Amino acid sequence: MSPSTPESRPGPAPTRPGIDPRGPRFAAAITAVLLLVTAVLGFGGADAAALGLLAAIAALFAWGAVAGVARHPFGLFFRALVRPRLAPPAELEDPRPPTFAQLVGLLVTGTGVVLGLAGAPLAVPLAASIAFVAAFLNAAFAYCLGCHVYLLLVRARVIRHA
Repeated sequence: MSPSTPESRPGPAPTRPGIDPRGPRFAAAITAVLLLVTAVLGFGGADAAALGLLAAIAALFAWGAVAGVARHPFGLFFRALVRPRLAPPAELEDPRPPTFAQLVGLLVTGTGVVLGLAGAPLAVPLAASIAFVAAFLNAAFAYCLGCHVYLLLVRARVIRHA
């Protein structure tokens, strides 16, 4: 077989499906609003309501971390109702960094829920506030803290980027 025959040429590299980068920003905007409400409730003394809302947000982060941002409820909402009204994105984004960012959000909010259940009521609004900052940065400035942590871990070879 010569190098010029079709059978001997390598095929195109498999490509990962990309996501519209506006989807995670849209989801971050909704999440930021929910986290801000949670923090205000928690600092305002509505501990049970804040804990319940933070638990729901943690469950949403878990959904995104396990199923991926493309199958997250806010991502599905964006794809079905918002994206059709927008021009196509200039480029698509690798879904792995935003999915990792969902895991980071789960760790922050999950820690707040666990500590809140253990009797540390300030843990709930503090965790909500920390997660709010990250969600706000993503929504307002397209700066994804969890994505940057992902890329740092890939460069440090802690995470394998296939």
